[in-house]
Amino acid sequence: MEALLLGAGLLLGAYVLVYYNLVKAPPCGGIGNLRGRTAVVTGANSGIGKMTALELARRGARVVLACRSRERGEAAAFDLRQESGNNEVIFMALDLASLASVRAFATAFLSSEPRLDILIHNAGISSCGRTREAFNLLLRVNHIGPFLLTHLLLPHLKACAPSRVVVVASAAHRRGRLDFKRLDRPVVGWRQELRAYADSKLANVLFARELATQLEGTGVTCYAAHPGPVNSELFLRHVPGWLRPLLRPLAWLVLRAPRGGAQTPLYCALQEGLEPLSGRYFANCHVEEVPPAARDDQAAHRLWEVSKRLAGLGPAEDAEPDEDPQPEDSGAPSSLSSPNPKEPTEPPNPQSSPDDLSKITHRIQAKVEPETQLS
Repeated sequence: MEALLLGAGLLLGAYVLVYYNLVKAPPCGGIGNLRGRTAVVTGANSGIGKMTALELARRGARVVLACRSRERGEAAAFDLRQESGNNEVIFMALDLASLASVRAFATAFLSSEPRLDILIHNAGISSCGRTREAFNLLLRVNHIGPFLLTHLLLPHLKACAPSRVVVVASAAHRRGRLDFKRLDRPVVGWRQELRAYADSKLANVLFARELATQLEGTGVTCYAAHPGPVNSELFLRHVPGWLRPLLRPLAWLVLRAPRGGAQTPLYCALQEGLEPLSGRYFANCHVEEVPPAARDDQAAHRLWEVSKRLAGLGPAEDAEPDEDPQPEDSGAPSSLSSPNPKEPTEPPNPQSSPDDLSKITHRIQAKVEPETQLS
């Protein structure tokens, strides 16, 4: 009996250690009032993305849920409006597997929304499922799509500076190893999927690092955020059906709830004073050191150049404008920290930007692939 009690005590003690070190997430603080500011959260119809969008909506932001499924996206927007009491939560269609969809989203957003203060790249996949493409689907959804979307939305981000870009990464980046000769090769089999997922997460960390370099002095800062081990749809989506009943109780015990997983991305989006740490990797609401492969500036720049090619970006789309357009004043500070923003007289004009979407469409319309549906 004593041995049984001792064993139970040891198990309980071990679980307490696991809970407080892995499961329990520190609550996010930061800016409390986001009225007049606009945020885009990709993949916000469930899990971490939905909880992230909920917190932004509770703080008064106008929140755009950028999701692939219209049905699930609109249902999530309805739920968040009800729960937050904020009616400015809307759905816009975005399929990151399709560059055409990314461009269509950017066109619609820039023409309908006068500002963008926070861009959170939350959407991602951990497996290709039954989908087989002529490219690396994991890299396309987890990195190339977000890379292109960020580039196309930069006019609004710069006009609303200080503004922020948050890339939801993963500790899996530590197992990543980018092979630039095979970067966009199709992925077949679970072993290749595990490798490709880790590689895409390494690309996330390097992207945030290089983006910080590219945007230095613009007032746009960026961060890679690890949500921690989270019990979300991504965790069980591709697990065999017979195994799920066995894993669900274990996941509930040792993995964070999506609300906990949202805390570090929210910290990176809202915490004041993080500007000097632009480009860094965060976990548990603290900056964390990364392995040498994830802080290789040469690899980060090479990935940037390869990503431009894979995203279909031409030289004309990378030129800097003489001056940034200014956003329409919505009655709230345009800065994440400054109480005295400039008050422009006109809304931003995406056509004055080098990312002129009409030019982009004209230049690549013969090359854009049809939309790809994920399984």
